[in-house]
Amino acid sequence: MDIKLEDFSLSREDTQRGLLQKVGIVGCGIMGQQIALQTSQYGIDVIALDISQDRLLEISKRLNDELDRIINQWGMTATEKKLILSRIKLTTDYNDLKDCDIAIEVINSKKPGTSLSLRQEVFHKLEEVLRTDAVISSNTATLMISELSSVLKDPSRAVGMHFISPVREVKIVETVRSTRTSKAAWDLTCKYIKMIGKKVIPVNESPGNISTRMIIPFINEACSILMEGVAMVDQIDETMRETSGHAMGPFEMADTIGLDKIMRWMENLYNEFGDIRYKPSPLLKRMVRAGLMGQRVGEGFYKWTPKGKQVKEGPIFNLGRESSFNI
Repeated sequence: MDIKLEDFSLSREDTQRGLLQKVGIVGCGIMGQQIALQTSQYGIDVIALDISQDRLLEISKRLNDELDRIINQWGMTATEKKLILSRIKLTTDYNDLKDCDIAIEVINSKKPGTSLSLRQEVFHKLEEVLRTDAVISSNTATLMISELSSVLKDPSRAVGMHFISPVREVKIVETVRSTRTSKAAWDLTCKYIKMIGKKVIPVNESPGNISTRMIIPFINEACSILMEGVAMVDQIDETMRETSGHAMGPFEMADTIGLDKIMRWMENLYNEFGDIRYKPSPLLKRMVRAGLMGQRVGEGFYKWTPKGKQVKEGPIFNLGRESSFNI
């Protein structure tokens, strides 16, 4: 009888348990791209899924451009860029995610209102293709992981991971477990976050976690100050950067995140808590209706070009520009 060394070793399936070699990302907007690059940079394979081949071509170009930007700032070498891109596979097929140890939903719906049903649909599709021990996660900021995971046969595998932009610079990940999240799913999630150079901030399940509930009133109050003509966009931003230690002022932050996304956060939090602090500013609503979504489309509170942000001219943005004080 032939005897093989493999007969005395653990099975391939057993040796994989507890390891973390591949992460799936569903939705490759700006945030999905940032998570993909951060994950790949630390040696983990990434399978990134989006809706069409045209979209994948666009994502590929943006990933390439972002790494070139980092290289130009002496943040990495051309060789490191090649290694990072070699570990990222783009796809439109959920079946390509079947070997992932963790899958993260990072969709950015452009429809008004909550994206609960859409995110639940993603969770359901992931459960159909992933191994039973794989973690299913969401990057949602304002929806409850318990609600998202209610469509799963096994809700214990669901964990919330809220990455904060810019992912490369922000050192923490708000990490949420529901009452059903298993220890195994939680431990693997925390392991992943630490592997990609981030710190776990455990958060009890609550819409908005910590960061979003703090950011929303910050941006809303800035809109009120602008509408009252107290100061201009760039003046408000500069004041808050200098006095609060924030890397960005409220308007630059809103443009970077996306005004449509900010408004959905506000609507979700306002519906949940009924607190006036979270009610979307009329100015924000007006800009979203006009398609001024921020950096993603080239215009929001600022105009955005390849060279960076530029102060806008216009009635609302010039309130306070021509005051009785000539400086």
